[in-house]
Amino acid sequence: MTKILITGASGNIGIAILNSLQKSTHELEVFAGVRNPVAVNEKLAKFNLKKIKFDFIDPETFAPALKDIDLLFLLRPPQLSDVKKYFTPLIEEVKKSSIQHIVFLSVQGVESSKIIPHHKIEKLIVESKIPYTFLRPAYFMQNFTTTLRKDIVEKSIIYLPAGKAKFTVIDTEDIGAVAAKIFMRPKNHIDKSYDLTNAETLSFGEMADKLSIGLKKKITFISPNLLQFFFRKRKEGVPTMLILVMIMLHYLPRFKATPKTTTTVKDITGLEAKTFDAFVLANKESFH
Repeated sequence: MTKILITGASGNIGIAILNSLQKSTHELEVFAGVRNPVAVNEKLAKFNLKKIKFDFIDPETFAPALKDIDLLFLLRPPQLSDVKKYFTPLIEEVKKSSIQHIVFLSVQGVESSKIIPHHKIEKLIVESKIPYTFLRPAYFMQNFTTTLRKDIVEKSIIYLPAGKAKFTVIDTEDIGAVAAKIFMRPKNHIDKSYDLTNAETLSFGEMADKLSIGLKKKITFISPNLLQFFFRKRKEGVPTMLILVMIMLHYLPRFKATPKTTTTVKDITGLEAKTFDAFVLANKESFH
């Protein structure tokens, strides 16, 4: 059987890939890279997989985890921005391994944003000469049920310095579905890069309106200036690095053209990408 290693297996994207694989007929042996394979992981318990020790900050785990693996799903944990420190040694180890294809979770617009770590990781992978597929998703809808959830639930606000900028969006379930299809037919996707969006471009004001309708309570979008945003988030105990990432994600798009939507999800999976309204409806319970 073809062996696949999924890094970040218990995160939003990892679970979405595992869900899609579980629903599909395939001949893949699935391995979940986790820091502690012995510990009980409720998120992974329902899947037919084997847990294997893998830790981005422990290079000693790389070679054993990659042994006899054919396909690798790679992502960048948000807290790891030093590409040279964490990803150069990993890709060097991948080059020595049996890996035949890397699917890397990148970000839309990466090709013109040299300052973001994903750009450097893509370059490392290309230079490795290992066949790859780059998934470049738009803004995750699931940010509303994770990073932004507390403000929505407790204060009925979305507090971000995004102004009137329009964003392309994607449900992580659709990313998982695309990744699963690629792993089942990797030869069809060698050295391809795919932007993943649904058909919508939305401002945060418009997304707040959609949340208001779906949750049946008024959600207000507030766009502070950068100093207000920074100091409020520091007061809330948010780490400085995460605040800077949030600024990069939400403020910088104000000065760029609205990204283009794509039909890639339907092209690869045969199904339309989920709308923002559908996401709100499916995740209503998460906002209690």
